[in-house]
Amino acid sequence: MSQGPPGAGHPNELPDHAPRVRSALAELRRRAEAEPAQRWPQPLSDAFLVRFLRARDFHMDLAWRLLKNYQKWRTECPEISADLKPSSVLGLLQAGYHGVLRSRDPHGSKVLIYRIGQWDPSVFTVYDVFRVSLITSELVVKEIETQRNGVKAIFDLQGWRFAHAFQISPAVAKKIAAVLTVFMHGNNYIQSLTEHFPTSILPLEYGGEEVSFEELAKEWTDFIMASADYLQSISLVAQK
Repeated sequence: MSQGPPGAGHPNELPDHAPRVRSALAELRRRAEAEPAQRWPQPLSDAFLVRFLRARDFHMDLAWRLLKNYQKWRTECPEISADLKPSSVLGLLQAGYHGVLRSRDPHGSKVLIYRIGQWDPSVFTVYDVFRVSLITSELVVKEIETQRNGVKAIFDLQGWRFAHAFQISPAVAKKIAAVLTVFMHGNNYIQSLTEHFPTSILPLEYGGEEVSFEELAKEWTDFIMASADYLQSISLVAQK
């Protein structure tokens, strides 16, 4: 679906009930339903399909490719995506491994932080770690601004050990790398981070002016736990 004539308004700026958006949704659903052999990870609702249209600026062919890639990734990575109940990764979340910034970056992207040093590989597998990423992705993508502007991830590599690297094979890394725009930062993270993000949105530990990362991590953990019913509803094991 291409952009309309000047003054018509781009579909990405229109509400979900707008005729052009409804038309695009109908076409994307038609393509999906035309492949009966496909087992879609979620019902083909408007709320589900529109995220793919917005993520690809309502370019129909690109949105269709993204939807198929999402389905392929979910079904081919059952170790990560089959069961999204947050209780399976609660210990990792409570350790302060992951948090989400309260404010978006200047481009409107949601900003996620992962602290590798808080991941104990003797307790949690690499699949648990990536399940945290998928859980967060499924929650933030419900927001229209995230559908339009995507996410960015900050990986704090302080505390990285061989035990971490041993769990991440090239095949596993490839499965997750294409999902996020990633910024990796080591010891000199304050200077490098502020080159990408304003200090007003960063937590105190990262040279910012927001609350502590510990507080952000607790807020996001609470939100994930409060979303347990929704996450269970989109788990593949719930659809068998």
